[in-house]
Amino acid sequence: MRVVLVAPPWFPVPPAAYGGTEAVIDTLARGLSGAGHEVLLVTTGDSTCPVERTWAYTHARTDEMGDIAVEVIHLLHAYEAADGADIVHDHTIAGPVIGIGRSAAPIVTTNHGRFTDDVRALYRSLGDRVPIVAISLHHASTAGDVPVARVIYHGVDEDRYPNGPGGDHLAFVGRMSPTKGVRQAIQIAERAGAPLVIAAKLHSTAEHEYFDTEVKPLLGGNIQFAGEVGIADKLELLGGALALLNPIQWDEPFGLCMVEALACGTPVIATPRGAAPEIVDHGVTGFLCAGIEQAVAAISSATSLDRRACRAAVTARFSARRMVADHVAFYDEVRSGLVRPAA
Repeated sequence: MRVVLVAPPWFPVPPAAYGGTEAVIDTLARGLSGAGHEVLLVTTGDSTCPVERTWAYTHARTDEMGDIAVEVIHLLHAYEAADGADIVHDHTIAGPVIGIGRSAAPIVTTNHGRFTDDVRALYRSLGDRVPIVAISLHHASTAGDVPVARVIYHGVDEDRYPNGPGGDHLAFVGRMSPTKGVRQAIQIAERAGAPLVIAAKLHSTAEHEYFDTEVKPLLGGNIQFAGEVGIADKLELLGGALALLNPIQWDEPFGLCMVEALACGTPVIATPRGAAPEIVDHGVTGFLCAGIEQAVAAISSATSLDRRACRAAVTARFSARRMVADHVAFYDEVRSGLVRPAA
């Protein structure tokens, strides 16, 4: 089938560094193309995903993230370019509202963020015209009265994630935000007496304020800040780590960094919130720890975990192959009119 994938205009696909949504879209686009489907990716002109691409903007509009005019212009172009599609998979929030009435093909959408009151109101306005995909069971449970048509976990291409040897340092990968638990990761590492390498996006004003007041004073010695790293450096960091620290302070809908760590054979020590219990098998691929003291104790136990089990979990549940197959089956059901809200 001909599939049009609509990415947000804020980061290229794949992202040069930070950008979980864009990384997932890149993997899906490559996987669909590899499975024999015709893919058109609506993105920005600086994207390098090796499928047919089109764009309204030559460069990602990162500095204007959230600008409604930028997003609408991008989406109007997307649905004009979608002429002749068999299905449109929109990965933006506003896109389905704009697409209804413009697209002859059925539209599906994935919510990559929280089901806030405003997002729920927007989805309710769609009625049953645009099936909605959630990215974890916990995520779907927060949709309220919005019908979720399918839960599809993110996946990674294992061939692009080398099985790392492990090492002595701990790793933190994510965004410089209190919700991600950067400060907690530092506290855990310090109490455990283990070196920690922090690779985090530091871009927005809020991220700089949090870094300057809460994180920067704690750096030095065993606590290193590597900044925002590219994919190659991230894989080297994860693959060479004893464990990934992911002490999230919010109910994260998924958490791609955890799957990336597991794909490198690295256990994950995480807070049991959001989708973390769906990703980390406690005592097998990592540990779910309710507080700092539990996480400190888990570090010494992480050395006894089988790194092969971490990678095997990705093969079984979080592979690109599985993600693509789930999407193709979903698209077929949508096109045949068989889609019903998931239990």
